[in-house]
Amino acid sequence: MEAYTEIREAVAKLCAGFPGPYWRALDREMAYPTEFVNALTESGYLSVLIPEEYGGSGLPLSAAAAILEEVQRAGCNGGACHAQMYTMGTLLRHGSAAQKAEYLPSIAEGRLRLQAFGVTEPTSGTDTGSLKTTARLEGDRYVVNGQKIWTSRAEHSDLMLLLARTTPKADGMKRTDGLSVLLVDMREAKGNGLTIRPIRTMMNHATTEIFFDNLRVPAQNLIGEEGKGFRYILSGMNAERILIAAECIGDAKWFIDRARAYAAERSVFGRPIGANQGVQFPIAKAYANMRAAELMVREALTFYEGGANPGAEANMAKMLAADASFEAANACIQTHGGFGFAEEYDVERKFRETRLYQVAPISTNLILAYLSEHVLDLPRSY
Repeated sequence: MEAYTEIREAVAKLCAGFPGPYWRALDREMAYPTEFVNALTESGYLSVLIPEEYGGSGLPLSAAAAILEEVQRAGCNGGACHAQMYTMGTLLRHGSAAQKAEYLPSIAEGRLRLQAFGVTEPTSGTDTGSLKTTARLEGDRYVVNGQKIWTSRAEHSDLMLLLARTTPKADGMKRTDGLSVLLVDMREAKGNGLTIRPIRTMMNHATTEIFFDNLRVPAQNLIGEEGKGFRYILSGMNAERILIAAECIGDAKWFIDRARAYAAERSVFGRPIGANQGVQFPIAKAYANMRAAELMVREALTFYEGGANPGAEANMAKMLAADASFEAANACIQTHGGFGFAEEYDVERKFRETRLYQVAPISTNLILAYLSEHVLDLPRSY
């Protein structure tokens, strides 16, 4: 698999222009990193998956993974814009020729942002088949009613991929049938049936809850076939898990680099604290686990780019990489002692940011349940 050395070096150079003080200032105000996202957009990094015919780079998922890994390794936060990469697959794979021609060039140029992903709901969580948001076809428009939560970047996006029920559940029907994907133009929708409410969280993640009250969406904005939206979203979720895993690898490398440097320079009792096995062993173990998770990410990318639908590999990559980044975060904060909690070292900020991926975009327990049923052939637990 290609290493993308030149892309990695260029991303690292771009990220150097957004050092710790930039992110700390945003963190205090819970503000969106507009300048950083604009820089990534203008450099073409957020459009790498868009085919060249629409103004993108036409690169495979491994290129997007390399970009996001380097963003995290540099101490930045790709969570502000990573959704544009993994939501792109749904439009690319299942959108009509007219939809691609209308939206992809503008997204590639940075004139439009496709950042919001409306799937999760307060009452169903990751039980997607039980979602209650409905889209009823009336004439040439769908009328949408319901609510979504944890819809990150909704305030900073022009377009949203929305999963809603277009066919009521009936006896004998699969729970995930009857769901459809709509491409919502949020510029028109805000104040016309769409309400966005920010949610403050422990990390600066620009997340929200969204309310739909008779929002009217043109029928031509239906992605693919009506009622088959769950499978469209599912294929995109594998890409999402792989890209999040790559970000976690980048986080782990950042923590390990910071812990290693601090352990080598910090002296107590007349010698560097890194000379003590109680300090160096957790860092070394975090490194070993990061490398193992990195291999799983590469395998998932290989299967994905080979045309497979690697649910097991994508989920394992995400789980193992999230575990590796959180282990590295703990080792880093422990190595720094009290200074690990000081804002100026950036460790506590990155610690909070990487903790998210134990829970989102899918929790570790649900990944284990998936592997138990679909890989190990154990009885279904949910």
